[in-house]
Amino acid sequence: MRAVLVLLHRWFGLGVAVFLFISGATGAIISWDHELDAMLNPSLFHANSAEQGVVGASQPIAKPGLELANLVEAKEPKLRVTYVLTESEPGHTIPMMIEPRLDPVTGKPYTLDYNQIAVDPITAEIQGRRMWGAISVSRENLLPFLYKLHYTMHLPDVGGIETGIWLMGIIGIVWALDCFIALWLSFPNWKSWRKSFAFRWKDGGPKLNFDLHRSGGVWVWGLLLVLAVTSVSMNLNLQVMQPIIKVFSTITPTAFETRTPVAPEKVVEPKITREQVTQLAIEEGKRRGFDVPAGGVFYSSMFGLYGVGFFVPGNDHGDVGLGNAWLYFDSATGKPEGARVPGTGSAGDLFIQAQFPLHSGRILGLPGRILISFMGALVAMLSVTGVIIWFRKRQARARQKIKAKEQEAASRSNTSGIKPAAAKAGNGVEGRESASLS
Repeated sequence: MRAVLVLLHRWFGLGVAVFLFISGATGAIISWDHELDAMLNPSLFHANSAEQGVVGASQPIAKPGLELANLVEAKEPKLRVTYVLTESEPGHTIPMMIEPRLDPVTGKPYTLDYNQIAVDPITAEIQGRRMWGAISVSRENLLPFLYKLHYTMHLPDVGGIETGIWLMGIIGIVWALDCFIALWLSFPNWKSWRKSFAFRWKDGGPKLNFDLHRSGGVWVWGLLLVLAVTSVSMNLNLQVMQPIIKVFSTITPTAFETRTPVAPEKVVEPKITREQVTQLAIEEGKRRGFDVPAGGVFYSSMFGLYGVGFFVPGNDHGDVGLGNAWLYFDSATGKPEGARVPGTGSAGDLFIQAQFPLHSGRILGLPGRILISFMGALVAMLSVTGVIIWFRKRQARARQKIKAKEQEAASRSNTSGIKPAAAKAGNGVEGRESASLS
C-alpha cells in the first residue's frame, strides 16, 4: 500500500509542481495586489486634482460615481460603464470597468483596447486606461497579469471552454487528494512521529531539503488543504463543488445561475438607469437592515442584470469576514433577482460564501492576508523541494544502475578470465606428461 501511495505522491507532485509553484509565487504577491498596483500606477489610483492642489480653499466637491459614469459615457459613446463606485476615497480616482457598445453599422461590439479606466472625481478626466488581464508585464499591466496568471495560467479558451480555469481546477483536485496522501506518508512510524515535525537545520543539504518538504507540509497541512479545496471551489464551483455540497445541503441559486447569457452582439440596452437601480437597492437594503451605504453598481449586459454592493468607500474588496452584501435586479423591469448577503442562507450557502475570503485570507483581515502571502511562498517552496527530492533520488537510482552494470561486467570479466587460464594450465600439464612419457 505504501509503495503505491509513494508512487502516486511522486507523480501527482511532479504533474502539478510547475503550476503550484507559479500559483504559489503569484498568490504571495497578489495578496497585496491593490497596494502594489497603486505603487506602480499612481495615475490609476491617485486623482490628479488632489496632487495638483485643485482641492484648495474653495474645496471643490467630488462628483458622485454615478454622475461620473454618465459623463464618461457621454464623452466616450463607444463604451458602456459596467462597474463604478458610488463615492471615491479622498484624493483617489474612481475606477470603472467598461465594455464596448454595439456598433449600429456592423451590429457587433466596437473594438476597444482597454476595459478599465480611472476617472478624476472632481474634473471627470479619464486619467488612466488599461486592458485588465492582458498578457503584458508592463507597469500598468503587471499586477492584473499576475492575478489572472494565478488562476488561469493565461491559457486561451478553446471551443468556448475556459481551459485555464478547468486546468487549475483539476490541479486543485489533484492537490487536495495529494494532501491526504502526503499526510499518510509523513507518518510511516507512529513511534517516531516527532521526526515528521522536525527540521535538521544543522545538517543542511539533502536532509534539510527533505525536512522542509515533509515537515514544512505537516506543520501547515490544514491550511494547504484549505487552499486546495477553495481553489477547486472558485474554478469549478458549478461543475464539481456544488454537486458535492448538494449531497449534504441545499444551495440557493444565484441570479446568474437562473439566467441564460446572450451573445455579445445580442445584448440590449438596460431600461433601468444606474440611479434608479441604486435607489431600489437602498430601499431594499433598509428593509433588510443594512447599516452600510450602497457603495458600487455593476451591470452585466449578457445576463441583463444589475448588482448593487453595500460597503463604505475603501472597503469594496470586503477586507474582513465573508465579504460585502450584494442585491441583484432585472435591468429591464427593476424586479429583485436575488441577493448575496454574507452570513445568511443554508449551510451550503455559507460554505460557498466562505471560499474566496478563505482563499484570499480576507476573512481574517490584514493578518489573514499576511498568512496567505506566507502560504503562497510556502507552496512554491514545497514544489521546489519536492522536485529536488525526486531529482536526487533519480540520480541515486541512475548511479545504482550504473554500479550494478559495472559489477555485472566485472563479474563476467572475472568469469571469462578464469576459463582461459585454466585451459592454459591444463595444456601445460598435459604437455609435461607427454614429454615424460616420451
